[in-house]
Amino acid sequence: MGKFAKLAAGVASAVTAVGRGTTHEGGAGYVRDAKSELFLLAVTNMVAEDTFYEKGADRDRRFAALVTRVTQEDPDWVARFVPWLRNTAQMRSASVVMACEYVHAGGPNGRRVIAAACARADEPAEVLAYWRARYGRNLPQPVKRGVADAARRLYTQRAALKYDGTGRPWRMADVLELAHVRPADDAQAALFGWLLARRHNRPDAADPASVPALPVVREWLALQATPVAERRVDAGKLAAAGMTWEATAGWRQGAMDATTWSALTPSMGYMALLRNLRNFDQAGVSDQVAAMVAARLADPEQVARSRQLPFRFWSAYKSVDSVRWSPALEAAAGQATANVPAFDGRTLVLVDTSASMSSVGFSARGTVTPVQAAALFGVAMAAKGNAVDLVGFADGTFEHKVRRGASVLREVERFVARVGEVGHGTRIAESLRAAYRRHDRVVLVTDMQTFHEQWRVNDAVPASVPVYGFNLGG
Repeated sequence: MGKFAKLAAGVASAVTAVGRGTTHEGGAGYVRDAKSELFLLAVTNMVAEDTFYEKGADRDRRFAALVTRVTQEDPDWVARFVPWLRNTAQMRSASVVMACEYVHAGGPNGRRVIAAACARADEPAEVLAYWRARYGRNLPQPVKRGVADAARRLYTQRAALKYDGTGRPWRMADVLELAHVRPADDAQAALFGWLLARRHNRPDAADPASVPALPVVREWLALQATPVAERRVDAGKLAAAGMTWEATAGWRQGAMDATTWSALTPSMGYMALLRNLRNFDQAGVSDQVAAMVAARLADPEQVARSRQLPFRFWSAYKSVDSVRWSPALEAAAGQATANVPAFDGRTLVLVDTSASMSSVGFSARGTVTPVQAAALFGVAMAAKGNAVDLVGFADGTFEHKVRRGASVLREVERFVARVGEVGHGTRIAESLRAAYRRHDRVVLVTDMQTFHEQWRVNDAVPASVPVYGFNLGG
C-alpha cells in the first residue's frame, strides 16, 4: 500500500476558522481566513442586493476587496473557483464580478477566467458593462480576449434573437466591436454581419432576403414583416423563428390566450415553463397541454439538465392556485434534492426562523426568503426517511414532524406558516441545548448573526458530535 492510501478518508470543509471574532451584531463568532470569507460570500451574493444585515454597496465592496486579496495570495484558487461558481453554484452575477476583479488584481490567465464566467449569451456584455462601470473605457487584453472567446462560443442565431433586444443598453454588436470577435465559421460570420447591421440601423437588416445563410433569423424577420392584422399563431413557424414567449407577447395583439400558449409550450425552455404556470392557468390552456408541460417538468433528465435550484420549484408551487401542477412540481423538487444525503443514526436539523431569515428575500425581485430555502433543505432530509428531528428556532424552539415520503413542498408550506411562532431572535446555543437529544450529528441552517449569548456549543452537545453550520447570509 502506498503512503497516502493509508490516510483516512474525510470531507474537507471549504470554510476555515483562524481565530475568535464577533458577528455583525457583536456576538461571539469566528474569524475566517480570506478564502473562507470569499467562499461564504460568493455562494450567497446576488450582487447589488441589500440583505438584512448589509447594504448592497457595502457587500459589493467587501466582495471586490476579498477577490483582490485572495487573487494576490492564491490566484490559482480563484481561477478554479470562477467556473465552479458559475456552472455548479449557478451564481451568474457573482461570477462576472469575480472574474473582472481577478483580472484587475493581476491574476494570470485572465482570458481563460473571463471566458469561464460566461455561460449564457448575454454574459459577455455583462462583463464589459461591469468593467466599464467600475474601471472606465480602457479594456485590458485579458478582458477583451476572454469576452471574445465567450462570444464566439455562445453567439448563435437563437441566442441573438433572445438576448439582442433593441431596448438593451448593451447589444451583441457592441461586444463584437469592442472585443474584436473573430467568427468561428462562415455561418457565424453571417450572424455577426447581421448583428452589426441591425445595431447600426441599416435598412437591409430587416430584409429576410439579406440573410440567406441564417434560416432562423430569416424566419424571424419574415414574422416581423407580417402586417399586424394578419399575424396568426402557428406553432411550427414560431419555433422555426426562435420566438420566445416574451417576444410573442409583444408581437401579437391582445392578451396571451390559450391558443398562443398552446402553440408556444412545445418550444419553450424548462425555466420558461416553470415561470409561466400561473399564466397557463389564467389563459385556460387545456388539460392535454397541461399534461405535456407537467410531464416535462417532472422528467428527471430535464430537471437535471435545467440545473434549477430546489427553491425554484417551491417558488413555482407558491405562485399557482391550481392543484394540477402539484405532482409535477413535487417530483421535480424530489429530483432537485436527490443529492441530499441519507445518514446513519439520528440527525438534528435546526432551522433559524428569526426576523433576519424571514423578512428579506435573496433578491429585491425574488419572493424566496432564506428561511424558506432552509426549510426546504430540512424537510428534504427528513422526508428521505432519515431519523431526522427538524426543529425551528428563534427565541425558543418548535419541532416539526415530517413523515417518511411526505410531500416536500406541502411540508415546507406548513413549516413556513410557523415562522414567528417562537419569537424573532437568534438564540443558537440555547436552542441547541433545548433540542439536542443524543443525536449523532447536528445540522444548523442560519445566517449566523447571534448576539444573545456566547457560543457554548460544547455545553449543548458532546465534543465528539459534529455540528455542521450552513451560513445563508454570506
